[in-house]
Amino acid sequence: MNDVAVIVGYALRESLRRKVFLIVLLLSCAFLALYGVGAWRAFRDTASFVSPDQIGLDSDVVTGATVLGLAMFATLFLGTVLAIFLTLGVVRGDAERGLLQPLVVRPVGRSTLIVARFIAAAVVCGVYVVVLFAAETVITGLAGGWWPDHAVLAGGELVVAVAVIVALSLLGSVFLSATANGIAVFMVFGGGLVAGLLAQIGRAIGSDTLRSIGRWASLALPFEALYQDSLHVITSGTSGFNRFALELGPFGGSVGGGAEVRAWAVVYLVLVGAACLAAFARRDLP
Repeated sequence: MNDVAVIVGYALRESLRRKVFLIVLLLSCAFLALYGVGAWRAFRDTASFVSPDQIGLDSDVVTGATVLGLAMFATLFLGTVLAIFLTLGVVRGDAERGLLQPLVVRPVGRSTLIVARFIAAAVVCGVYVVVLFAAETVITGLAGGWWPDHAVLAGGELVVAVAVIVALSLLGSVFLSATANGIAVFMVFGGGLVAGLLAQIGRAIGSDTLRSIGRWASLALPFEALYQDSLHVITSGTSGFNRFALELGPFGGSVGGGAEVRAWAVVYLVLVGAACLAAFARRDLP
């Protein structure tokens, strides 16, 4: 455990040296400021659309769920960016710079290095996602008086989704250079979201083929399924015409995966971690 703590500290110091945290902090503050203004204006402009006693529609519920859903996508995206920058050169990138070889021979081994770098990146990204999502939730509540259902569960799913990205980026770093790995993981992330969008369209038009794409994407890239489920749980208590209005919105296709999706995400992390350790053990370092 002492070796793991040493590598975790090394990873955090490396990130501070590269000023990753400073850049992320500045961009996040700017995003939250813009989100606060946007949420306040959205609630204000939609207040006169329709009153709750007309057709049973509450504009605050629809507006709050929509703007927070947008913010959750931004949270997942920013968490993914941070995860990739923390892990894109862990193996091959550090090996090419001559930083890795002394660590994996003595005093720590390869498996310790991978586990420690995963812990460091996952903890940093998890804390970042939790803080950002909590700030968005509070801003939404203060701006319009609407609070999501099961906010803790939704935030936890976003944390696990980013941890999946961390694991995939570590696996990619075994085979690809830092630049190529960063590009590849970004493309995987985008591909997963596009597959989820196709599944939403398939459910809307009754296409079994597109729905199958969504199911397979959820298995191959569970971060997308976790994101969809997190969108679902923030309005799980909404019913009636409010539910109907939300289903017509940009996040109407969100699907509740339930405990099965969460369990598969954990199993997926273990499988990707095992593949990463096995690949790194067989790889010759330059």
